[in-house]
Amino acid sequence: MMIDFLHEYLNLTGSRLGCGEGMCHACAIILDGPDGSSREIRTCITGAHLFEGKSVRTIEAHAERGANGDVIRLSAIQQAFVEHFSFQCGYCTPGFVTGATVLVEHLMRKPIRRAEVERTIEQALAQHICRCTGYVGYYEAVRDVILSTPGLVRG
Repeated sequence: MMIDFLHEYLNLTGSRLGCGEGMCHACAIILDGPDGSSREIRTCITGAHLFEGKSVRTIEAHAERGANGDVIRLSAIQQAFVEHFSFQCGYCTPGFVTGATVLVEHLMRKPIRRAEVERTIEQALAQHICRCTGYVGYYEAVRDVILSTPGLVRG
């Protein structure tokens, strides 16, 4: 499975093996399309061979890093999660960061009406499971990012 490849061969251990059945989305990474689109892929149920020649982003790629590899700046989603104290144990956080990032990137390509924000967040993150029940903080943080980022919401 891709998660094993990421952890064992690339030492990219930020994605989490939660359920091992593709249900919790803690293992999600981003698959970048050649057209600039992005989508979530669950790595616990997807073989590594399916990613050959494709562009993927793991949680390690979200923050901006300096030349020496140190984090300079968190992504807008990561920063909002910190500011909203969105997570408790943090095990599910990489999946939520990934899901929210894909949502924001989708909205950059196709903005929504302000009245659709709540429903859109719920649809995008509904399959992510947080066993500590941190949903309120996650959803509030994503809402703040969407509403404060120019071009994601119209009207």
